[in-house]
Amino acid sequence: MNGYLLTFYTQQDRSIHGQPMGQWLVEQAKAVGIHGATLVAGSEGFGHDKKLRSVHFFELTDQPIEVSMAISGIDAMKIFTALKHNQVNVFYTMMPIEYGMSVDFTDDTGI
Repeated sequence: MNGYLLTFYTQQDRSIHGQPMGQWLVEQAKAVGIHGATLVAGSEGFGHDKKLRSVHFFELTDQPIEVSMAISGIDAMKIFTALKHNQVNVFYTMMPIEYGMSVDFTDDTGI
């Protein structure tokens, strides 16, 4: 199937409705019917403000967080509608991809 790899980038100390932003994004994906999302905690990164964000032994608030999902165009509209409805402003990337399950793999892909 053709769709999109949608990835949101945030940090551990951002929250919405009392819930960490990364966890909230995963819950919203679930609520709108997206079949899977992955939350990954990064060890280091920087954003538009050029400030280095990293994990420290005693302090995790600056930890970079990434939430990714392989979705259809309709699912993308659903998640962006949920973001707009909740007035959430979060950086994202969205790339066209082909996705599926390995048992569905056929020779028509040219590989």
